[in-house]
Amino acid sequence: MSGRSTVPELAERLAGLVRGMMIEVRPRLLDAALSGRRSENENSRHHDNFLSDYDLWMHRRYKDLLAGCLPSFIYASEEADPEIVGDEADPDLCVLVDPLDTSELAVRALHGYTHVLVYSRALARPIVAVVGDIFHHVQVYVAARDAAGDDIAFLVTVDGIEHRLDQPSGACLSEALVTNYSMRPQQRFRPLARQHDFIDALSAESGEGKAKGRIGVDFGSIGLCHVAAGFTDAMLEFAKGFAVWDLSPGHYILHAAGGTVTDLRGRPLPLDYDLGSMATINRAMGRRQTFIAAGNSALAGEISRSLSV
Repeated sequence: MSGRSTVPELAERLAGLVRGMMIEVRPRLLDAALSGRRSENENSRHHDNFLSDYDLWMHRRYKDLLAGCLPSFIYASEEADPEIVGDEADPDLCVLVDPLDTSELAVRALHGYTHVLVYSRALARPIVAVVGDIFHHVQVYVAARDAAGDDIAFLVTVDGIEHRLDQPSGACLSEALVTNYSMRPQQRFRPLARQHDFIDALSAESGEGKAKGRIGVDFGSIGLCHVAAGFTDAMLEFAKGFAVWDLSPGHYILHAAGGTVTDLRGRPLPLDYDLGSMATINRAMGRRQTFIAAGNSALAGEISRSLSV
């Protein structure tokens, strides 16, 4: 980023680390896509998730790079059990990492994302989140707690231009673009198709007499980042739920931008992910959370009332 950056120092360092990681992995993923050699691995931790050699390489690489950025931390990656890195026996910071989100698309050079969240166990909340977009012009989405204790959010483009994120969507449901991770036919697409009241509400005519509502596909934390930027209006996950490494970075970024994340009944989800001890961190890594992420609370409420869950 430029020397005029207003992003807090740790967030700027981690954003640079994520951008460097994406530069390293991008040509490898393109080669996998062009050659058809996708290096799929047996996934012993999450049997129904795609796992490649690139996920595992990024897991190890992130641990090494983060050790140069932070003196001591708990490293909690999708790809391995949580571990302490550094000399402190009980460090304050817990770093959640999803090295390569949407792996099965990344090895086809279509979509690929990478998530890092730094959580203060003393504060019981995130202090930095970075979500990287490997293949697109908008490269990183960042949220951080500044010196005044305020949460701020930015996106940064490939040419280093920062844009503050503080104006998420004000749309109502009949005018909204609502996204969902609907790629899995049985687990996610079919349950979405059964949400008749939601689809009817989204398809209703707006004040102009036009049906403006749309359903789009999106992925992990990047979907909440798109809501934070105002690119989409809401994201919905009600079938399987997101793991903490998929949800929490985008949750914090959307929170910092002024949006809202609720459960399916419309109750706000807290930023306290219960990461106070190694035991609770291990439990958190096994949980899944359904949610509504929206640019405004009224839209989240409309979606909640339209769901049959």
